[in-house]
Amino acid sequence: MLSWVHFGDLHASSEDNYESLAHLRAMVRLVNRRLADRVNFVFLPGDNANNGMPEQFQRISGALSDLKLPFHVIPGDHDFEPGSLDAFNAFANALLPASCVVNGHRCIFLDVVSAGRGGPDFRLSDSDRQWLERELDTSARDPEPPVVFMHAYPGDVADGQALAEAFAHAKVAMVDTGHTHYNELLNDGFVVYAATRSTGQIEEDEGRPGFSVAAIDGGVVSWKFHPLNAASPFVMITRPSDWRLHRRRSTQDATGNESIRVLVSDDEVVSVTGTLGGMPLEFSPSACEPGIWHATPPTGKVSHRMPLTVTAHTADGRIGEDSIALAATGNAGGEIERRGALGTDAHAVEPWPEHGILGSQLGPNKNGRHW
Repeated sequence: MLSWVHFGDLHASSEDNYESLAHLRAMVRLVNRRLADRVNFVFLPGDNANNGMPEQFQRISGALSDLKLPFHVIPGDHDFEPGSLDAFNAFANALLPASCVVNGHRCIFLDVVSAGRGGPDFRLSDSDRQWLERELDTSARDPEPPVVFMHAYPGDVADGQALAEAFAHAKVAMVDTGHTHYNELLNDGFVVYAATRSTGQIEEDEGRPGFSVAAIDGGVVSWKFHPLNAASPFVMITRPSDWRLHRRRSTQDATGNESIRVLVSDDEVVSVTGTLGGMPLEFSPSACEPGIWHATPPTGKVSHRMPLTVTAHTADGRIGEDSIALAATGNAGGEIERRGALGTDAHAVEPWPEHGILGSQLGPNKNGRHW
């Protein structure tokens, strides 16, 4: 399984007395305490420094200095505001595009800002596009599907339709983005696209900060938002898939006979219980994957939107819960309307408040609504 934490666009600036960095420090402390031994890395999706200034990047580096996980960072249009990425590159200490293989998944990190004119002119340079084509071709030989990290959806990128088609052809499982300022999930039937609300300049949910946790588990995509002040433990079902995120290429066993897997935070969880369509489930901890509990479901077909609920119990009586609704045989993304181009918000999933999807679209991107 590949899993990561996403800290949304920081927009670090003296204009708000670097308020987002106070949120960032709190998120670093929480992730260090509860998730550092059970996810692979942290991702920062761009618009890190609100004006691309060296001092802003230096302050971000300071806020990240205690993080116990490796982090990957890409630029957004605000990082490119000076007209170059020199300050960003000094902060990131790595040139883009770049890729690495983690747990069998090729993780591809893109720069869609520096080939443009600044602002929301997102595009890949010719050389970066050729590099990406080679990486996607190479990923066909990897044991697990690739994952792409970029600042904006293909729908916001010049020639984005060709880019989304390339992702679909290469069997990309998920594309993780920033830019929107609000939580959103798209499923065009081939690829799941995710955007996490910004950490600075938060327009939705009364400005409540937080981070998302994402995972690819046997080709199954899971995603859940964790508000900074949410109760613990954190619980996320990583397999099987919720019907909203079920893709045509998911290896999910539609009979329901596959192992059910759950990621829980490190909060002294002593037991995990669950029900599938009202039938009780018995979970046991994985011997080799920290934070993973698994159960074998009862034999039988899964009806569409059959509920799966999992509850983690701590030694001091706290509980955390996750619930999804499964897709039936032959329903791989079947309820997602195919009314628009791949990689656009025409494929946005319906509001899913239990996972942080409010459907508000409050943000400054081209599909955002004014507040």
